[in-house]
Amino acid sequence: MTTFATDSLSQTTYKLTPITAVLGVQMLCVAFGALVLVPLLTGLDPNVALFTAGAGTLLFQLITRGQVPVFLASSFAFIAPIIYGTQAWGLPATLCGLAGAGVVYALLSVMVRLGGVQLLHNLLPPMVIGPVIMVIGIILAPVAVNLAMGKTGDGGTVLVPYATALSVATASLTAVVLFSILGRGMLRLLSILCGLVVGYVLSLILGLVDFNPVISAPWFRIPAFVAPEWSWQAIVFIAPVAIAPAIEHFGDILTIGSVTGRDYLAKPGIHRTLLGDGIATFVASMMGGPPNTTYSEVTGAVTITRAFNPAIMTCAAVAAMVLAFVGKLGGLLQTIPTPVMGGLLIILFGAIVVIGLNLLVKSGQNLLEPRNLTIVALVLVSGVGGLNVGTAEWALKGIGLAGIMGVAANLVLPGRPRQS
Repeated sequence: MTTFATDSLSQTTYKLTPITAVLGVQMLCVAFGALVLVPLLTGLDPNVALFTAGAGTLLFQLITRGQVPVFLASSFAFIAPIIYGTQAWGLPATLCGLAGAGVVYALLSVMVRLGGVQLLHNLLPPMVIGPVIMVIGIILAPVAVNLAMGKTGDGGTVLVPYATALSVATASLTAVVLFSILGRGMLRLLSILCGLVVGYVLSLILGLVDFNPVISAPWFRIPAFVAPEWSWQAIVFIAPVAIAPAIEHFGDILTIGSVTGRDYLAKPGIHRTLLGDGIATFVASMMGGPPNTTYSEVTGAVTITRAFNPAIMTCAAVAAMVLAFVGKLGGLLQTIPTPVMGGLLIILFGAIVVIGLNLLVKSGQNLLEPRNLTIVALVLVSGVGGLNVGTAEWALKGIGLAGIMGVAANLVLPGRPRQS
């Protein structure tokens, strides 16, 4: 029988103590770099992202009855859809598509509740989800490279001279790699934040930082909340993307369960954790924030600190919501030069591709077997190539179309492997 430590750090029951506030701020620091990176790349308000991350975490805890020590924040899976959506339909319509993603989470939760976890495995095996995740990272690759070269994400405008931009991006990238490989303990978990600091300091030396946004920003500012507007096109394009982070969520819950020694698939149940992610994503889209997902960085911090008390995440969530009203913080984040972001994103977007590839490798199946080859090829080529099905008014394309094609091919092609 598994036993659990009961000291203030490693307890697995929800308990608010003075030390939880300090540990909560530490957890927010671990998540901070990735949390604000998504809004900075997509044009969303970082302060809104902070607020919705905190609110989403609290909602998740409410739905899961405060049993799981995880923190929810900005999902990288939706960067490409948000960028495309805001260019094609505008931010309010894009938020409608993100709300649809939250609904997809909820539908998956109902499916798991009725059919069990095995239903999710049958519908979304690694042969489908792996290449979908890879498509997300590959589609984002040009954005990272353009930023690293001193251009805007679409490559249309030069913001920083090429040589200068490349030196800053290289410094940021190198710092992330060194801290993630050679760092110990919390330093390894803070590798993204360390890379950002190194790149920012070099940018200061090179005169690339403009502090006017900080000077002009007030100390107290209500985040720039934005309401969604109805758009079928955005829903059809963005909502299916939720399938990939939903599967990643399943892995995150398994991981945190192995760390704490608790079976969260049984209690509170994967259907509740999925629903928590979905509600958090839906509420974030109602306010103008990016979709939320469980953060692996925070799970790593929980592993190192042995801080299993879910109340720590409550404190992290409250701290994020308080910081959301600090106008100077949003102004400071706007001063980060694009090459710094580019250096970070080269490794981060590459990591997304590797995660998808790792899913395929761990499945242990022969990728050259005709059935598997067909599914993977359909997803990769249609997703990366930008296949478009529909009309000018209504179209299915990109990651969403790739995911749907993968699911459909897996269901209809003969020779489907039996699940144990």
